[in-house]
Amino acid sequence: MVNNPFSEALGIKEKHEKDEYIDEPELTEVYTADQALEPALNQRITYKFDRHIIPWLFGIWLLAFIDRSNIGNARIDGLAKDLKLDGNKFNIALTVFYIPYIMIDVPSNWVLKYFGAGYYLPGLLIAWGVVGMCTGFVKDYGGLLACRFFLGLCEGGLLGGMILYLSMFYRRHELLFRIGMFYCAAPLSGAFGGLLATGLAQIKHGGYNRWPWIFIIEGVITIAYGLVTIFFLPATPSHAQFLSENEREAAVHRMGLDAHGATQASKVESEKFSWHWVRMAVLNVNTIILSLNFFAIITPIYSFSLFLPTIISALGYSSVKAQLFTVPPNMAGFFAVILCTFLSDKIKARGPIMIGCCSIAIIGYIMLLVKTRPLVHYGGTFLVAVGVFPSSPAVMGWLANNLAPHYVRATGTGLQIAIANCAAFIATFTYLQKDAPEYTTGHAINLGMLVFSLILSTTNILYAKWENKKRIQGGRDHRLSEGDEGMLGYRHPSFRYTI
Repeated sequence: MVNNPFSEALGIKEKHEKDEYIDEPELTEVYTADQALEPALNQRITYKFDRHIIPWLFGIWLLAFIDRSNIGNARIDGLAKDLKLDGNKFNIALTVFYIPYIMIDVPSNWVLKYFGAGYYLPGLLIAWGVVGMCTGFVKDYGGLLACRFFLGLCEGGLLGGMILYLSMFYRRHELLFRIGMFYCAAPLSGAFGGLLATGLAQIKHGGYNRWPWIFIIEGVITIAYGLVTIFFLPATPSHAQFLSENEREAAVHRMGLDAHGATQASKVESEKFSWHWVRMAVLNVNTIILSLNFFAIITPIYSFSLFLPTIISALGYSSVKAQLFTVPPNMAGFFAVILCTFLSDKIKARGPIMIGCCSIAIIGYIMLLVKTRPLVHYGGTFLVAVGVFPSSPAVMGWLANNLAPHYVRATGTGLQIAIANCAAFIATFTYLQKDAPEYTTGHAINLGMLVFSLILSTTNILYAKWENKKRIQGGRDHRLSEGDEGMLGYRHPSFRYTI
């Protein structure tokens, strides 16, 4: 039997065809509200989720980032020349993507459970694959704008949906490493996408030369992957056919234990939408601070992903070499995401990891700003990748940890991503052609955003510690007598914020 590489990365030992990870005692008991699971059973459930869910999400996010940022590769392979993208037309095309992307985030999270995440997420994948493929056939600037708009509409609900989806299966301090295991596809897409674009741009056939084939072939791959994925992702733990009946019961039970009073629903399918949950999400201090924090983080991430080939070209390399030179920094970011998210779950904290990563990225941008040799500037791109890419899953996982129950988390996560993606209107205009080759303004903007993130991370750590101390000392126990305990959510005195 061929071992699954994701299983190996997560420490999963695979045996034969029956998923016999460890000896499985038959469970005949009905779980009481506070009954803990056997560690071996809990571990087995987690391993099976890792094996059957994470690889598919990794592929979805890999293709999402490739299809979103391949326009940067196409630009240096003739797109700008063929479509006459003079002035700021290219930057405007990038910006159009984010208008529907931002508007759809929260509503998409609300309907995720209704349609079933196992169908909804692959459906988004298929839809944007079609749009991405059509981008290869555009003949003018208007056609490019239309494709970018519909691409944003199809991709908008994806990231928040994936975070929300994983939060249905994994406990709070197992969650970030699993987010990292799919999110590491973002920097990998920069490496793999650059290599793929270099090869596809050599195709000249049927009147379509070079850049159109980047969109056409990558779009076809995305559609095919979506059609396959739709048959494998379960909607919720109770729908996971790869678990035994007893394991499904235990998987649902352990999520109830992890809620610490934030919900009284027996399973996520039982939770009902209410505007009360929406208000709770919007008014949570964590939502406000961490949404602004994600805004600060995503500005350098987007500008880095979209403009890295352009930045390296400005160092004096040809288009082919510029594509290839994007691979090493992105690979560094790939490994940094896995390492940092793993450590974060181990220490059960998000803020300290974010502060460390932002500090590394700040050093990278200082290297890019200093007038020195191109090799030093190129080295700076490594530090930027290592710093900014792990910060993104960290800040998303941080908010997901501190919101409960389902519809509070759905609203808050969607709102966080919507607010953060407003940064795209800054990111797409940070690296203007008139600023080449130094791009001082763009580097300075990203440096300032990272400093802002450091301040926000520190603030949220202090707030979470203060609120947790209040709850430990009984300062929030009065909430239990103020109304329906089942409507307290994250305000329940037993619920603790992650720092």
